[in-house]
Amino acid sequence: MKCPACEHENPVAAKFCEQCAAPLARQCANCATEFSTTANFCPQCGHPVRFAEENLRSASPQDYTHLANKSLADKTAVEGERKQVTVMFADVKGSMEFVVGRDPEDAQRLLDPVIERMIEAVHHYEGTVNDIMGDGIMALFGAPIAHEDHAVRASYAALKIQASVKRYGDEVQHSHGVPLAVRIGLNSGEIVLRAVRSDLRTDYTGVGQTAHLAARMEQIAKPGSILITAETKKLAEGYVEMKPLGPLPVKGLSEDIPVYEVTGAGAARTRLQAAAMRGLTPFVNREAALDQLGRAKQIAASGHGQAVAIIGEAGVGKSRFVDQFLHARHATDWLVLESKPASYGRTTPYLPVIELLRQYFNISSQDSTASIRQKVTEKVLALDPSLQHVTAALLYLLDSLEDQHPFRLLDLVQRRQQTFQAVIPLLLKATELRPGLVVFEDLHWYDSLTLSLISELFAEAQGARLLLVVTYRLGHTGPWKNHPNFR
Repeated sequence: MKCPACEHENPVAAKFCEQCAAPLARQCANCATEFSTTANFCPQCGHPVRFAEENLRSASPQDYTHLANKSLADKTAVEGERKQVTVMFADVKGSMEFVVGRDPEDAQRLLDPVIERMIEAVHHYEGTVNDIMGDGIMALFGAPIAHEDHAVRASYAALKIQASVKRYGDEVQHSHGVPLAVRIGLNSGEIVLRAVRSDLRTDYTGVGQTAHLAARMEQIAKPGSILITAETKKLAEGYVEMKPLGPLPVKGLSEDIPVYEVTGAGAARTRLQAAAMRGLTPFVNREAALDQLGRAKQIAASGHGQAVAIIGEAGVGKSRFVDQFLHARHATDWLVLESKPASYGRTTPYLPVIELLRQYFNISSQDSTASIRQKVTEKVLALDPSLQHVTAALLYLLDSLEDQHPFRLLDLVQRRQQTFQAVIPLLLKATELRPGLVVFEDLHWYDSLTLSLISELFAEAQGARLLLVVTYRLGHTGPWKNHPNFR
Protein backbone atom coordinates (compact mmCIF):
# COMPACT_ATOMS: atom_id res chain seq x y z
CA MET A 1 0.00 0.00 0.00
CA LYS A 2 1.55 3.30 -1.12
CA CYS A 3 1.66 6.10 1.45
CA PRO A 4 -0.29 9.14 0.18
CA ALA A 5 2.12 11.49 1.99
CA CYS A 6 5.62 10.21 1.14
CA GLU A 7 4.78 7.54 -1.49
CA HIS A 8 6.65 4.88 0.45
CA GLU A 9 5.43 1.36 -0.38
CA ASN A 10 4.05 -0.29 2.77
CA PRO A 11 2.78 -3.82 3.50
CA VAL A 12 -0.87 -4.38 2.57
CA ALA A 13 -1.97 -4.75 6.21
CA ALA A 14 -0.20 -1.59 7.39
CA LYS A 15 -2.35 1.12 8.98
CA PHE A 16 0.43 3.72 9.27
CA CYS A 17 3.30 4.42 6.92
CA GLU A 18 6.48 2.78 8.22
CA GLN A 19 8.47 5.67 6.80
CA CYS A 20 6.57 8.81 7.95
CA ALA A 21 3.77 7.45 10.25
CA ALA A 22 1.00 8.95 8.12
CA PRO A 23 -2.33 7.03 8.40
CA LEU A 24 -2.94 4.73 5.43
CA ALA A 25 -6.59 3.85 5.92
CA ARG A 26 -9.33 6.05 4.53
CA GLN A 27 -12.60 6.79 6.30
CA CYS A 28 -16.08 7.36 4.97
CA ALA A 29 -17.11 11.01 5.32
CA ASN A 30 -20.67 9.93 6.11
CA CYS A 31 -20.29 7.12 8.69
CA ALA A 32 -16.52 7.06 9.49
CA THR A 33 -16.13 3.42 8.36
CA GLU A 34 -12.58 2.62 7.20
CA PHE A 35 -12.16 1.26 3.69
CA SER A 36 -9.39 0.20 1.35
CA THR A 37 -7.47 2.46 -1.00
CA THR A 38 -9.27 0.96 -4.01
CA ALA A 39 -12.82 1.60 -2.79
CA ASN A 40 -15.06 3.98 -4.71
CA PHE A 41 -17.99 3.67 -2.30
CA CYS A 42 -18.17 3.07 1.45
CA PRO A 43 -18.77 -0.66 2.13
CA GLN A 44 -20.99 0.20 5.12
CA CYS A 45 -23.36 2.93 3.88
CA GLY A 46 -22.66 3.27 0.13
CA HIS A 47 -21.53 6.91 0.40
CA PRO A 48 -19.09 8.05 -2.34
CA VAL A 49 -15.61 8.06 -0.81
CA ARG A 50 -13.26 10.97 -0.37
CA PHE A 51 -9.54 10.42 0.00
CA ALA A 52 -8.29 10.85 3.56
CA GLU A 53 -5.01 12.14 2.12
CA GLU A 54 -6.73 15.36 1.00
CA ASN A 55 -5.62 18.54 2.71
CA LEU A 56 -7.02 18.28 6.22
CA ARG A 57 -7.02 22.03 6.77
CA SER A 58 -9.71 22.44 4.13
CA ALA A 59 -12.05 19.95 5.83
CA SER A 60 -15.48 21.33 6.52
CA PRO A 61 -19.01 20.09 7.17
CA GLN A 62 -19.31 19.78 3.40
CA ASP A 63 -17.56 16.42 3.86
CA TYR A 64 -20.54 15.39 6.02
CA THR A 65 -23.67 15.70 3.90
CA HIS A 66 -26.19 16.03 6.71
CA LEU A 67 -24.05 18.72 8.40
CA ALA A 68 -23.69 20.72 5.22
CA ASN A 69 -27.42 20.69 4.57
CA LYS A 70 -28.23 21.72 8.13
CA SER A 71 -25.64 24.50 8.18
CA LEU A 72 -26.87 25.97 4.91
CA ALA A 73 -30.49 25.74 6.03
CA ASP A 74 -29.70 27.51 9.30
CA LYS A 75 -27.49 30.19 7.74
CA THR A 76 -29.95 33.05 7.60
CA ALA A 77 -31.95 31.87 10.58
CA VAL A 78 -29.09 32.13 13.09
CA GLU A 79 -26.98 34.99 11.74
CA GLY A 80 -26.80 37.72 14.35
CA GLU A 81 -28.67 35.71 16.97
CA ARG A 82 -27.52 34.86 20.48
CA LYS A 83 -26.88 31.14 20.90
CA GLN A 84 -26.30 28.89 23.87
CA VAL A 85 -23.30 26.77 22.91
CA THR A 86 -20.36 24.83 24.23
CA VAL A 87 -16.98 26.01 22.98
CA MET A 88 -14.06 23.63 22.57
CA PHE A 89 -10.37 24.44 22.28
CA ALA A 90 -7.99 21.55 21.59
CA ASP A 91 -4.31 21.57 20.73
CA VAL A 92 -1.20 19.40 20.75
CA LYS A 93 0.83 19.99 23.87
CA GLY A 94 4.53 20.29 23.08
CA SER A 95 4.07 20.45 19.31
CA MET A 96 7.29 22.47 19.13
CA GLU A 97 9.17 19.21 19.62
CA PHE A 98 7.84 18.10 16.25
CA VAL A 99 9.03 21.23 14.53
CA VAL A 100 12.51 21.76 15.98
CA GLY A 101 15.12 20.04 13.83
CA ARG A 102 12.52 18.56 11.53
CA ASP A 103 11.68 19.42 7.95
CA PRO A 104 8.42 21.47 7.88
CA GLU A 105 6.77 18.97 5.55
CA ASP A 106 7.73 16.07 7.81
CA ALA A 107 6.35 17.92 10.82
CA GLN A 108 3.11 18.58 8.98
CA ARG A 109 2.77 14.89 8.10
CA LEU A 110 2.95 14.05 11.79
CA LEU A 111 0.58 16.77 12.97
CA ASP A 112 -2.02 16.58 10.21
CA PRO A 113 -3.41 13.20 11.35
CA VAL A 114 -4.03 14.75 14.78
CA ILE A 115 -6.04 17.59 13.25
CA GLU A 116 -7.90 15.02 11.13
CA ARG A 117 -8.92 13.12 14.25
CA MET A 118 -10.04 16.30 15.98
CA ILE A 119 -12.19 17.35 13.03
CA GLU A 120 -13.69 13.86 12.61
CA ALA A 121 -14.68 13.73 16.29
CA VAL A 122 -16.28 17.19 16.19
CA HIS A 123 -18.26 16.37 13.06
CA HIS A 124 -19.28 12.98 14.42
CA TYR A 125 -21.19 14.79 17.17
CA GLU A 126 -22.46 17.44 14.72
CA GLY A 127 -20.26 20.24 15.97
CA THR A 128 -18.71 22.96 13.80
CA VAL A 129 -14.97 23.45 13.44
CA ASN A 130 -14.71 27.20 13.72
CA ASP A 131 -10.96 27.65 13.32
CA ILE A 132 -7.82 25.58 12.74
CA MET A 133 -4.80 27.06 14.46
CA GLY A 134 -1.68 25.21 13.36
CA ASP A 135 -1.62 22.43 15.94
CA GLY A 136 -5.17 22.72 17.24
CA ILE A 137 -8.77 23.69 16.61
CA MET A 138 -11.62 25.78 17.96
CA ALA A 139 -15.06 24.19 17.66
CA LEU A 140 -18.61 24.96 18.66
CA PHE A 141 -21.51 22.70 19.57
CA GLY A 142 -24.97 24.25 19.37
CA ALA A 143 -24.40 26.68 16.47
CA PRO A 144 -25.10 27.09 13.64
CA ILE A 145 -26.83 23.72 14.15
CA ALA A 146 -28.76 24.07 17.41
CA HIS A 147 -28.62 21.17 19.88
CA GLU A 148 -30.13 21.13 23.34
CA ASP A 149 -27.44 18.65 24.45
CA HIS A 150 -24.50 20.67 23.11
CA ALA A 151 -22.44 20.23 26.30
CA VAL A 152 -22.88 16.45 26.19
CA ARG A 153 -21.91 16.30 22.53
CA ALA A 154 -18.83 18.44 23.17
CA SER A 155 -17.78 16.25 26.09
CA TYR A 156 -18.20 13.06 24.06
CA ALA A 157 -16.28 14.60 21.16
CA ALA A 158 -13.46 15.51 23.54
CA LEU A 159 -13.31 11.93 24.82
CA LYS A 160 -13.30 10.62 21.25
CA ILE A 161 -10.42 12.97 20.37
CA GLN A 162 -8.37 11.81 23.33
CA ALA A 163 -8.97 8.13 22.56
CA SER A 164 -8.14 8.36 18.85
CA VAL A 165 -5.13 10.66 19.31
CA LYS A 166 -3.77 8.36 22.02
CA ARG A 167 -3.80 5.44 19.60
CA TYR A 168 -2.06 7.53 16.96
CA GLY A 169 0.34 8.94 19.57
CA ASP A 170 1.43 5.44 20.51
CA GLU A 171 2.38 4.84 16.88
CA VAL A 172 4.32 8.11 16.70
CA GLN A 173 6.10 7.36 19.97
CA HIS A 174 7.11 3.95 18.68
CA SER A 175 8.29 5.16 15.26
CA HIS A 176 9.75 8.57 16.11
CA GLY A 177 10.36 8.51 19.85
CA VAL A 178 8.39 11.74 20.32
CA PRO A 179 5.53 11.92 22.84
CA LEU A 180 2.23 13.25 21.51
CA ALA A 181 -0.75 14.31 23.61
CA VAL A 182 -3.70 16.66 23.28
CA ARG A 183 -5.15 19.00 25.88
CA ILE A 184 -8.78 20.12 25.63
CA GLY A 185 -10.84 22.85 27.29
CA LEU A 186 -14.64 23.26 27.27
CA ASN A 187 -16.97 26.00 28.43
CA SER A 188 -20.69 26.57 27.91
CA GLY A 189 -22.48 29.88 27.58
CA GLU A 190 -23.80 32.49 25.18
CA ILE A 191 -22.28 33.73 21.95
CA VAL A 192 -23.41 35.92 19.05
CA LEU A 193 -23.22 34.57 15.52
CA ARG A 194 -21.54 37.30 13.50
CA ALA A 195 -21.45 35.78 10.00
CA VAL A 196 -21.71 32.56 8.02
CA ARG A 197 -19.80 32.54 4.77
CA SER A 198 -20.66 30.43 1.76
CA ASP A 199 -17.85 27.95 2.49
CA LEU A 200 -19.57 27.06 5.80
CA ARG A 201 -16.74 28.52 7.84
CA THR A 202 -18.26 30.47 10.70
CA ASP A 203 -17.00 33.56 12.57
CA TYR A 204 -18.36 34.10 16.07
CA THR A 205 -18.13 36.94 18.55
CA GLY A 206 -18.33 35.72 22.12
CA VAL A 207 -20.65 37.39 24.60
CA GLY A 208 -19.06 37.58 28.05
CA GLN A 209 -16.40 35.01 28.85
CA THR A 210 -17.65 31.95 26.97
CA ALA A 211 -14.85 31.50 24.45
CA HIS A 212 -12.27 33.11 26.74
CA LEU A 213 -12.84 30.56 29.50
CA ALA A 214 -12.78 27.62 27.09
CA ALA A 215 -9.37 28.75 25.84
CA ARG A 216 -8.16 29.17 29.42
CA MET A 217 -9.35 25.66 30.31
CA GLU A 218 -7.25 24.32 27.46
CA GLN A 219 -4.19 26.28 28.52
CA ILE A 220 -4.23 24.97 32.10
CA ALA A 221 -5.10 21.39 31.12
CA LYS A 222 -2.40 18.75 31.40
CA PRO A 223 -1.51 16.72 28.29
CA GLY A 224 -4.12 14.03 27.71
CA SER A 225 -6.76 15.70 29.89
CA ILE A 226 -10.10 17.48 29.37
CA LEU A 227 -11.02 20.40 31.60
CA ILE A 228 -14.47 21.97 31.86
CA THR A 229 -16.08 24.81 33.75
CA ALA A 230 -18.98 24.63 36.21
CA GLU A 231 -21.34 25.80 33.44
CA THR A 232 -20.48 22.78 31.28
CA LYS A 233 -20.59 20.47 34.29
CA LYS A 234 -24.23 21.42 35.01
CA LEU A 235 -25.28 20.54 31.47
CA ALA A 236 -23.27 17.31 31.08
CA GLU A 237 -23.56 15.91 34.61
CA GLY A 238 -24.53 12.26 34.59
CA TYR A 239 -23.60 11.82 30.93
CA VAL A 240 -19.87 11.98 31.67
CA GLU A 241 -17.72 11.09 34.63
CA MET A 242 -15.76 13.97 36.10
CA LYS A 243 -13.70 14.85 39.12
CA PRO A 244 -13.43 18.27 40.77
CA LEU A 245 -10.04 19.95 40.72
CA GLY A 246 -11.17 22.73 43.04
CA PRO A 247 -11.07 26.48 42.44
CA LEU A 248 -8.16 27.34 40.14
CA PRO A 249 -6.70 30.70 39.11
CA VAL A 250 -7.51 31.74 35.55
CA LYS A 251 -5.58 34.41 33.73
CA GLY A 252 -7.70 37.53 33.28
CA LEU A 253 -10.05 36.79 36.18
CA SER A 254 -9.71 38.30 39.62
CA GLU A 255 -11.11 35.24 41.43
CA ASP A 256 -10.46 31.49 41.16
CA ILE A 257 -13.19 29.44 39.48
CA PRO A 258 -14.25 25.80 39.97
CA VAL A 259 -12.71 23.48 37.39
CA TYR A 260 -13.54 19.83 36.62
CA GLU A 261 -11.73 17.13 34.67
CA VAL A 262 -13.73 14.81 32.40
CA THR A 263 -12.48 11.25 32.92
CA GLY A 264 -14.89 9.17 30.85
CA ALA A 265 -18.44 8.53 29.70
CA GLY A 266 -21.05 8.43 32.45
CA ALA A 267 -23.82 5.94 33.15
CA ALA A 268 -26.59 8.12 31.67
CA ARG A 269 -27.20 8.09 27.93
CA THR A 270 -30.63 9.68 27.83
CA ARG A 271 -32.36 12.61 29.52
CA LEU A 272 -34.53 10.18 31.46
CA GLN A 273 -31.53 8.35 32.86
CA ALA A 274 -29.87 11.62 33.84
CA ALA A 275 -33.09 12.83 35.48
CA ALA A 276 -33.48 9.53 37.34
CA MET A 277 -30.13 10.11 39.01
CA ARG A 278 -31.50 13.36 40.43
CA GLY A 279 -34.89 11.83 41.29
CA LEU A 280 -38.05 11.60 39.16
CA THR A 281 -41.35 13.35 39.81
CA PRO A 282 -44.48 11.24 40.50
CA PHE A 283 -45.96 9.46 37.46
CA VAL A 284 -49.69 10.29 37.21
CA ASN A 285 -52.65 10.33 34.78
CA ARG A 286 -51.35 7.70 32.36
CA GLU A 287 -53.44 4.71 33.46
CA ALA A 288 -55.60 4.59 30.31
CA ALA A 289 -52.56 4.57 28.03
CA LEU A 290 -50.82 1.96 30.17
CA ASP A 291 -53.92 -0.24 29.99
CA GLN A 292 -53.99 0.06 26.19
CA LEU A 293 -50.34 -0.97 25.98
CA GLY A 294 -51.06 -3.83 28.37
CA ARG A 295 -53.83 -5.12 26.10
CA ALA A 296 -51.49 -5.08 23.12
CA LYS A 297 -49.02 -7.07 25.20
CA GLN A 298 -51.66 -9.71 25.94
CA ILE A 299 -52.53 -10.04 22.24
CA ALA A 300 -48.84 -10.37 21.33
CA ALA A 301 -48.37 -13.05 23.99
CA SER A 302 -51.05 -15.13 22.25
CA GLY A 303 -49.03 -15.23 19.03
CA HIS A 304 -50.34 -12.19 17.16
CA GLY A 305 -47.49 -9.70 16.78
CA GLN A 306 -48.34 -6.13 17.69
CA ALA A 307 -46.71 -2.74 17.06
CA VAL A 308 -47.49 0.26 19.27
CA ALA A 309 -46.31 3.80 18.58
CA ILE A 310 -45.99 6.48 21.26
CA ILE A 311 -45.96 9.85 19.54
CA GLY A 312 -45.37 13.33 20.94
CA GLU A 313 -43.19 16.41 20.96
CA ALA A 314 -39.82 16.46 22.70
CA GLY A 315 -40.09 16.52 26.47
CA VAL A 316 -43.68 15.30 26.85
CA GLY A 317 -42.64 12.08 28.58
CA LYS A 318 -42.44 9.36 25.91
CA SER A 319 -39.38 7.73 27.45
CA ARG A 320 -40.79 8.00 30.96
CA PHE A 321 -44.01 6.32 29.83
CA VAL A 322 -42.11 3.40 28.25
CA ASP A 323 -39.89 3.06 31.30
CA GLN A 324 -42.92 3.00 33.59
CA PHE A 325 -44.56 0.28 31.51
CA LEU A 326 -41.44 -1.88 31.44
CA HIS A 327 -40.94 -1.70 35.18
CA ALA A 328 -44.57 -1.91 36.23
CA ARG A 329 -46.32 -4.18 33.75
CA HIS A 330 -44.05 -6.64 31.97
CA ALA A 331 -43.68 -10.20 33.26
CA THR A 332 -40.31 -11.56 34.25
CA ASP A 333 -40.58 -14.33 31.65
CA TRP A 334 -40.54 -11.88 28.72
CA LEU A 335 -37.45 -11.15 26.65
CA VAL A 336 -37.03 -7.37 26.86
CA LEU A 337 -34.67 -5.50 24.54
CA GLU A 338 -34.42 -1.70 24.45
CA SER A 339 -32.67 0.63 22.03
CA LYS A 340 -32.15 4.26 23.06
CA PRO A 341 -29.58 5.71 20.64
CA ALA A 342 -28.61 9.37 20.85
CA SER A 343 -29.35 11.79 18.00
CA TYR A 344 -25.70 11.94 16.96
CA GLY A 345 -25.76 8.19 16.30
CA ARG A 346 -27.69 8.55 13.05
CA THR A 347 -24.43 8.61 11.06
CA THR A 348 -23.73 5.01 12.11
CA PRO A 349 -25.80 2.51 10.09
CA TYR A 350 -27.71 -0.05 12.19
CA LEU A 351 -26.64 1.54 15.47
CA PRO A 352 -29.99 0.86 17.21
CA VAL A 353 -29.86 -2.74 15.99
CA ILE A 354 -26.29 -3.10 17.21
CA GLU A 355 -27.40 -1.87 20.62
CA LEU A 356 -30.13 -4.53 20.72
CA LEU A 357 -27.69 -7.26 19.72
CA ARG A 358 -25.25 -6.23 22.42
CA GLN A 359 -28.04 -6.59 24.97
CA TYR A 360 -29.22 -9.94 23.63
CA PHE A 361 -25.73 -11.44 23.60
CA ASN A 362 -24.77 -9.73 26.88
CA ILE A 363 -21.78 -7.95 25.33
CA SER A 364 -20.02 -5.23 27.34
CA SER A 365 -17.43 -2.65 26.36
CA GLN A 366 -14.79 -4.78 28.10
CA ASP A 367 -15.38 -7.81 25.85
CA SER A 368 -12.58 -8.62 23.44
CA THR A 369 -13.19 -9.57 19.83
CA ALA A 370 -12.60 -13.23 20.69
CA SER A 371 -15.08 -13.00 23.56
CA ILE A 372 -17.74 -11.45 21.33
CA ARG A 373 -17.29 -14.18 18.73
CA GLN A 374 -17.63 -16.85 21.40
CA LYS A 375 -20.75 -15.32 22.96
CA VAL A 376 -22.52 -14.89 19.63
CA THR A 377 -21.63 -18.32 18.27
CA GLU A 378 -22.58 -20.18 21.45
CA LYS A 379 -25.90 -18.40 21.92
CA VAL A 380 -26.96 -18.77 18.29
CA LEU A 381 -26.15 -22.48 18.29
CA ALA A 382 -27.98 -22.95 21.59
CA LEU A 383 -31.02 -21.14 20.21
CA ASP A 384 -31.16 -23.10 16.95
CA PRO A 385 -28.23 -24.85 15.20
CA SER A 386 -29.89 -24.16 11.84
CA LEU A 387 -29.17 -20.44 12.38
CA GLN A 388 -25.41 -20.95 12.35
CA HIS A 389 -25.21 -19.24 8.94
CA VAL A 390 -26.37 -15.89 10.41
CA THR A 391 -23.38 -15.48 12.73
CA ALA A 392 -21.24 -13.78 10.06
CA ALA A 393 -23.70 -10.92 9.57
CA LEU A 394 -24.18 -10.55 13.33
CA LEU A 395 -20.44 -10.45 13.99
CA TYR A 396 -20.02 -7.94 11.18
CA LEU A 397 -22.52 -5.62 12.86
CA LEU A 398 -20.66 -6.09 16.14
CA ASP A 399 -17.33 -5.27 14.46
CA SER A 400 -15.92 -8.69 15.33
CA LEU A 401 -15.91 -10.54 12.01
CA GLU A 402 -12.61 -11.95 10.74
CA ASP A 403 -10.87 -9.67 8.24
CA GLN A 404 -10.74 -12.35 5.55
CA HIS A 405 -14.33 -13.58 5.90
CA PRO A 406 -16.21 -13.78 2.56
CA PHE A 407 -19.08 -11.72 4.02
CA ARG A 408 -16.89 -8.63 3.74
CA LEU A 409 -16.66 -9.11 -0.04
CA LEU A 410 -20.41 -8.88 -0.59
CA ASP A 411 -21.81 -5.83 -2.33
CA LEU A 412 -24.11 -3.41 -0.51
CA VAL A 413 -27.35 -5.03 -1.62
CA GLN A 414 -26.20 -8.53 -0.67
CA ARG A 415 -24.88 -7.38 2.68
CA ARG A 416 -28.14 -5.58 3.46
CA GLN A 417 -30.15 -8.66 2.50
CA GLN A 418 -28.07 -11.01 4.63
CA THR A 419 -28.13 -8.59 7.56
CA PHE A 420 -31.93 -8.53 7.52
CA GLN A 421 -32.02 -12.33 7.13
CA ALA A 422 -29.80 -12.65 10.21
CA VAL A 423 -31.32 -10.19 12.68
CA ILE A 424 -35.02 -10.83 12.00
CA PRO A 425 -34.95 -14.67 12.18
CA LEU A 426 -32.81 -14.42 15.33
CA LEU A 427 -35.37 -12.24 17.12
CA LEU A 428 -38.34 -14.26 15.90
CA LYS A 429 -36.73 -17.53 16.94
CA ALA A 430 -36.03 -16.08 20.38
CA THR A 431 -39.74 -15.28 20.81
CA GLU A 432 -40.55 -18.98 20.40
CA LEU A 433 -38.83 -19.63 23.72
CA ARG A 434 -40.46 -16.68 25.48
CA PRO A 435 -42.49 -13.69 24.27
CA GLY A 436 -40.46 -10.67 23.26
CA LEU A 437 -40.88 -6.98 23.99
CA VAL A 438 -38.64 -4.92 21.71
CA VAL A 439 -38.45 -1.14 22.20
CA PHE A 440 -37.05 1.32 19.66
CA GLU A 441 -37.07 4.87 21.04
CA ASP A 442 -36.77 8.09 19.01
CA LEU A 443 -37.27 6.68 15.52
CA HIS A 444 -36.91 10.21 14.11
CA TRP A 445 -33.16 9.86 14.74
CA TYR A 446 -32.69 6.50 13.00
CA ASP A 447 -30.82 5.83 9.79
CA SER A 448 -32.75 4.52 6.79
CA LEU A 449 -31.31 1.00 6.99
CA THR A 450 -32.49 0.55 10.57
CA LEU A 451 -35.96 1.89 9.73
CA SER A 452 -36.23 -0.57 6.85
CA LEU A 453 -35.17 -3.44 9.09
CA ILE A 454 -37.76 -2.50 11.75
CA SER A 455 -40.47 -2.35 9.10
CA GLU A 456 -39.56 -5.78 7.77
CA LEU A 457 -39.32 -7.16 11.31
CA PHE A 458 -42.92 -6.19 11.99
CA ALA A 459 -44.11 -7.54 8.65
CA GLU A 460 -42.50 -10.91 9.47
CA ALA A 461 -43.75 -10.95 13.08
CA GLN A 462 -47.51 -11.21 12.52
CA GLY A 463 -47.58 -14.76 13.85
CA ALA A 464 -44.90 -14.28 16.49
CA ARG A 465 -45.13 -13.54 20.20
CA LEU A 466 -43.63 -10.10 19.73
CA LEU A 467 -44.67 -6.66 20.94
CA LEU A 468 -42.80 -3.91 19.12
CA VAL A 469 -42.95 -0.52 20.87
CA VAL A 470 -41.63 2.55 19.06
CA THR A 471 -41.52 6.22 20.00
CA TYR A 472 -41.07 9.23 17.78
CA ARG A 473 -41.88 12.89 17.48
CA LEU A 474 -44.76 14.43 15.57
CA GLY A 475 -44.03 14.60 11.86
CA HIS A 476 -42.34 11.22 11.59
CA THR A 477 -44.39 8.38 10.08
CA GLY A 478 -43.67 4.67 10.19
CA PRO A 479 -44.24 2.43 7.13
CA TRP A 480 -46.54 0.16 9.20
CA LYS A 481 -48.97 2.96 10.14
CA ASN A 482 -51.93 1.55 8.16
CA HIS A 483 -51.38 -2.05 9.20
CA PRO A 484 -54.27 -3.64 11.17
CA ASN A 485 -51.92 -4.72 13.98
CA PHE A 486 -50.52 -1.23 14.46
CA ARG A 487 -51.84 0.81 17.41
